[in-house]
Amino acid sequence: PVTADLEDGYGAGPAEVGATVTRALAAGVAGINLEDGTRIPADFAARLTAARTAADKAGTDLFLNARIDTYLLGLGAPEHRLTETLTRAHHYVAAGADGIFVPGVTDPATISALAAEISVPLNVMAGPGAPSVAELGRLGVARVSLGSGVAQAAYGVAGRAARELLAGGTYDALEDAVPYPEMQGLLAAR
Repeated sequence: PVTADLEDGYGAGPAEVGATVTRALAAGVAGINLEDGTRIPADFAARLTAARTAADKAGTDLFLNARIDTYLLGLGAPEHRLTETLTRAHHYVAAGADGIFVPGVTDPATISALAAEISVPLNVMAGPGAPSVAELGRLGVARVSLGSGVAQAAYGVAGRAARELLAGGTYDALEDAVPYPEMQGLLAAR
């Protein structure tokens, strides 16, 4: 199954989000992520409802994953962030979300509290400072994402290589690169 990251739904309002979801379903996706960002939670819930309605009209069992950006974007006072995240999660589940994605949270106690209080599968983003996948599973996490972390790491290598080449004319930053024949093999017809 293919899932698609539809950002905030690529539309000015719920009707446009529903149209975006309809097109994504026609392309064959089985699940989508929609993110709240800095949007007012009630407005985002309307977008989720539109997405769910579009899937229902299409007769598709779409997995609708609602991303809550309170931790990722540092929204609100830190001491109120867990409560705000849970409030949003409950609102989004009522609006039709099948899963809740909370990127940016790495504290095991917070992750455990989220998993205990959210009635649908909890998804988190892993990266430096986050617990291992096994530990996240023990805390109640159902899905672990690397998000843009792999691309960011690749850009980090590109930046280091460029600085090294410019400063010293060397290119040791490329030492762990995948060999060219192996890269070509990944693209070969099977």
